[in-house]
Amino acid sequence: MEAVLAQDHDLGPAKDTYAGFIALFKWGTVAAVVVTALVVLIIASRAA
Repeated sequence: MEAVLAQDHDLGPAKDTYAGFIALFKWGTVAAVVVTALVVLIIASRAA
């Protein structure tokens, strides 16, 4: 039984999709960190 491999012409769009996903993931992580920091600062300022 032969393994089915992706043809070379299929890799271009797949790489573009993966690059877009990684970029979105990075920005999503940054946004989550910023929102978390803001929430912690708001809670800390109300407790003081």
